[in-house]
Amino acid sequence: MLSLARGVWMVLAVLLLANFVASIPPYYQILRTVCTLPDPSNCPTGQLTPDTAAALAHLHLSLSGYAASFVTLDVVLSLLPWGIGLLIYWRKSAERMGLFVSLLLVLFAGTGIANSLLGVWAGTLSPPLLSTLFNLISGAEWIGLGAFLLTFPTGRFVPRWSWLVLSFWIISFVWSTPSPIPFLQGTVSLLVFGGTLFIMVYRYVRVFDATGRQQAKWFVYAAVVSLILLFLGTGLPGVVPADSPSQLLFPTIILFSSALFYLGLGLAILRFRLWDIDAIINRTLVYGSLTALLTAVYVGLVIGLQALLRGIIRQDNSVAIVLSTMAIVAIFLPLRSRIQTIIDRRFYRRKYDAVKTLAAFSTTLRQEVDLDQLREQLQAVVQETMQPSHVSLWLRPPEPSRKRQTWLLARIDEEERVEP
Repeated sequence: MLSLARGVWMVLAVLLLANFVASIPPYYQILRTVCTLPDPSNCPTGQLTPDTAAALAHLHLSLSGYAASFVTLDVVLSLLPWGIGLLIYWRKSAERMGLFVSLLLVLFAGTGIANSLLGVWAGTLSPPLLSTLFNLISGAEWIGLGAFLLTFPTGRFVPRWSWLVLSFWIISFVWSTPSPIPFLQGTVSLLVFGGTLFIMVYRYVRVFDATGRQQAKWFVYAAVVSLILLFLGTGLPGVVPADSPSQLLFPTIILFSSALFYLGLGLAILRFRLWDIDAIINRTLVYGSLTALLTAVYVGLVIGLQALLRGIIRQDNSVAIVLSTMAIVAIFLPLRSRIQTIIDRRFYRRKYDAVKTLAAFSTTLRQEVDLDQLREQLQAVVQETMQPSHVSLWLRPPEPSRKRQTWLLARIDEEERVEP
């Protein structure tokens, strides 16, 4: 059975690789044209609208040069899921979950990062064949993603009835057209996402061991960062002026959002440096909160100082910026330390308490001279910080001094010589 699965994997990988390579030239031709659809969200990823094309022209860049650079970036980033999928197949193909995840990654890689190479054959295949091919690829990606979320990282449906949620993933894909009864379609979507989230939390709390929890942290962290970047790449274009040159950056952000997700997924499956995720999450929380607070303080200071200095001095804008920058520099370290303490206390309570307990014990260790008191405090510290099921302390009996050992050996040697 395993040999058959590996053979199917190889056949699908070759077909997807052929689609990947053959789709690059048509995708380049698409990006060389300007999208004229009424809704720009329906345009392929990276294709410019008339407004963004005008912004590109203001930067004195050609449409062909933009298309070549974007396709190159897309292909390079698409090599990441290809490489991770092949690595997982090489290292974990003997495991059911490893083989499945490697195939899922190769499936996404075959259609390009963020599915940007899906649908470029519109003018070369007959409509029925084209529609069937796209439906098969999209369905395999969607249903495979649902199966992964419901079985990660063990590859088994736990609890057993969780396969029912996968059936709603299938129904939601088949029933993709808008329903005349929105309530039913909303119910299916709620069962898909709400049921999947409930099962993932249940498995994390009740099923996973320490390694499984670290794998889940890597996956969730990568998914959250990817969703944030995807939100920025798809949401900010509606806020930024349509002819702004910054509009050219948002498709690139979308590409990197998918690449980071694949990277985190690969680290979770390969179990590479699993315990580093705790430090990464901690630093992300600290510096993410610090960046948001400093940005808000900086903007508030600039606006407030401009209003305060207006009418007093002429160059109120420059002075406000300089004073705001100096204030940010002054509060950076105290604010970072305070945020670090709050996050450790809120999200890493056990680690925070352990550090405080060990620091207090270090002070006591320098002052305590009673061995019995020191032993009791040492046992209490170990119990509080590590929380083992049982604590016992064994003290090695003191050895006699070297002088006494020499005296005893000499006495024994003398007694042996005296004996008849």
